[in-house]
Amino acid sequence: MTKPESRKSGVAAMSSTSKCATSAPATAQVNDGAVEPGCPDHSAHIKANVMKQTSRESMNWRNCGVDCEVYDDGTNTFFWRAHTVTVLFILTCALVYVTLLEETPQDTAYNTKRGIVASILVFLCFGVTQAKDGPFTRPHPAYWRFWLCVSVVYELFLIFILFQTVHDGRQFMKYIDPKLGVPLPERDYGGNCLMYDPGNTTDPFHNIWDKIDGFVPAHFLGWYIKTLVIRDWWMCMIISVMFEFLEYSLEHQLPNFSECWWDHASINITALPLCIPKSLQVCLSMEFTVNTLEVTWIMDVLVCNGLGIYCGMKTLGWLSMKPYQWQGLWNIPTYKGKIKRIAFQFTPYSWVKFEWKPASNLRRWLAVLGIIFMFLLAELNTFYLKFVLWMPPEHYLVLLRLVFFVNVGGVAMREIYDFMDDPKFHRKLGQQAWLVAAITVTEFLIVVKYDPNTIMLPIPFFITQCWFLGILLIFTWTLWRFFFRDITLRYKETRRRKQESPSDRDRSLGNGNPSTPSGRSKLNGSSEMVRQRKS
Repeated sequence: MTKPESRKSGVAAMSSTSKCATSAPATAQVNDGAVEPGCPDHSAHIKANVMKQTSRESMNWRNCGVDCEVYDDGTNTFFWRAHTVTVLFILTCALVYVTLLEETPQDTAYNTKRGIVASILVFLCFGVTQAKDGPFTRPHPAYWRFWLCVSVVYELFLIFILFQTVHDGRQFMKYIDPKLGVPLPERDYGGNCLMYDPGNTTDPFHNIWDKIDGFVPAHFLGWYIKTLVIRDWWMCMIISVMFEFLEYSLEHQLPNFSECWWDHASINITALPLCIPKSLQVCLSMEFTVNTLEVTWIMDVLVCNGLGIYCGMKTLGWLSMKPYQWQGLWNIPTYKGKIKRIAFQFTPYSWVKFEWKPASNLRRWLAVLGIIFMFLLAELNTFYLKFVLWMPPEHYLVLLRLVFFVNVGGVAMREIYDFMDDPKFHRKLGQQAWLVAAITVTEFLIVVKYDPNTIMLPIPFFITQCWFLGILLIFTWTLWRFFFRDITLRYKETRRRKQESPSDRDRSLGNGNPSTPSGRSKLNGSSEMVRQRKS
């Protein structure tokens, strides 16, 4: 921005400030840490510096994409600085202490572990201070740089595991946790599926409560977070339904998919007493079978996943309507306003509504299909990895992997959307999206290498038919929508133009429109005027 533009913007900011002063007092606006939409806020002790700050504040109105504007007063505190020299000094002091003052133990295994951990920590310190920032800035850009570096470390770990033998790779997990590296015990996931257990007199519905205790909160919270990542109701529902079909299709490979609530077999409810009202004084006992598919769609897709998606969409609506106006913490005089400002530090700095529009062109359609495929593959890797690496489901590494994907998934999805929505500005795929895709593929390759027999178990014929039919329908629709339909529309448009052009020409000649004469008539007309003037 040149100097005249800066002065002009400063005058504009002052005029807008004077207009907004009549709507609400400055002190009332600052007390709660919020300001009126479209009106920059200035507290009483800031007014002395208004002339110096107007140019900067006018530049801090930023258009953040589709549907919001951000006002930031430009406060740059100690919290937001890079601290590269400080981190380097602390790291150097730690290395000097280890080298000169600490005695090295005579334990090769311990020293190896400590050396690997120290190398990872040094890399994380470098990445947090020097790596490129991503699209997210809250609660702090260093937080997202940290997870970017963790992604690199995790991908390198997966590559190392991939290049080991199956036995060595599984035994290497003992270096992380001595309890690992042993075969998993056999578990009966789908054995006792009685909804009503007459043998248990204290709580005959204990099977239902046992499943609901961990099942409902996990699915609800998981799909709430996934909705915040994907930001589209249709894509979330498609992924939810598709994963249920994958569980039905792959339960012959993994026993995890045969649990009662997502098994497509049947649940036998034996000896369920059906009591007629006391007036009839009749009590019958009957045995019947309930198809689990209905229970699955009610409990899993509609109740757990659907409720999480619904709450996620409501949160997205609130984030899209929320005003994004930020002040420095020390510019807010009241404690209530400061506490609110600290809480809002953990909300997005700005908001962009995702409009995937998969049917708009072939590129976006293939991109959305690729996103759904990679999402489902990452979900399946959760179950297959712990099976082939002999990790029990309750192990903390399984939970850490889920926490990792929660933090990197949102950044990766935003980078994919930016790359797909504006390829001229974003000429290459984002760094976090690139790493997440590489991690997902590497995890799947580990599964294929470590247990190919499980992956190659033949799928039942009727399930193969269903998947073949679904893929054929997608392929046929793609050809029709982006090839045959476009060719037909172009042909009809060309034919319509050819039919309209002769009639338009005849109509113009028949009307004798003088506004569109030919070049020859123009020339003749001008020569006749010259002759008349000469005569």
